[in-house]
Amino acid sequence: MSIQSVIHAKRGQLTPATKRVADAIIANPAVVLSHTVSELAALCATSDPSVVRFCRAVGLSGYAELRLSMATELGRETASVGEHNEPDFGDDISPVETLAQLVAKIRFTEIMGIEETTANLDLSILARAVELLTTARRITIYGVGAGAIVAEDLRYKLFRIGLCVSAFANADNALMGAALMKPGDVAVAFSHGGKTASVVEFLKVAATAGAARILVSNAPSSPAAENASLCLATMVRESAFRAGAMSSRISQLAVVDCLFVAVAQGRYELSTAALRSTRQAVMGNGADTGTSIA
Repeated sequence: MSIQSVIHAKRGQLTPATKRVADAIIANPAVVLSHTVSELAALCATSDPSVVRFCRAVGLSGYAELRLSMATELGRETASVGEHNEPDFGDDISPVETLAQLVAKIRFTEIMGIEETTANLDLSILARAVELLTTARRITIYGVGAGAIVAEDLRYKLFRIGLCVSAFANADNALMGAALMKPGDVAVAFSHGGKTASVVEFLKVAATAGAARILVSNAPSSPAAENASLCLATMVRESAFRAGAMSSRISQLAVVDCLFVAVAQGRYELSTAALRSTRQAVMGNGADTGTSIA
């Protein structure tokens, strides 16, 4: 698992002192290689023990393991893309870059987000989520902002194969939908940081109603994750300069595709029949939406 992605995922749960360490490493991962623990502590206006606490918060034994992990990771990334002169994964945008450089950064960040998310996706959790969706009486989905786009994508896909599903972008409607859920229903939520208040409340209301809850998030230790039955974790290093979620949205869509294809495969005959029926229903409007599951 990428140590840089873990730092991004854990940042929101860190103390102010350890968060400064995280921010310094996110801004320049190589700082770990060029600074001793004391030098990094001074750079972050904190203490040596705080740096060690940061290391333990991201799952490492101490600063020596952090340096080794970072050196290995940076070396691997440089070797894999060095000849193409690709930007650093998660590198920020500057006002002097060319359009070609901007496109290269977006390409690299989004490809790496998909690769790390799918490579580290817990298949046992994915299988349990697929089982919940396949057997659900009703599925209610909620996402905010870019998460609403992902929620609608999942709703559309599951709807096309005959599942009873709804999706909300409005918090009040989502909470009403959650309140009407029953045991046997499944709530699905999307939240990159896992701290969006309305998403947390949606999951809490769904839990009170007796529904199972699936969360897709980059923060598996977040308040939202604490109120979910299952958390499917993305592994994304977002640039700080963004008009909205970019690589996080793409990684969430990759998880949605994994969920959809696995659910459709598990009920293959029903899924293909539903796709065929819906395609035939709209053919009179000149639309051809296809019948392929994938």
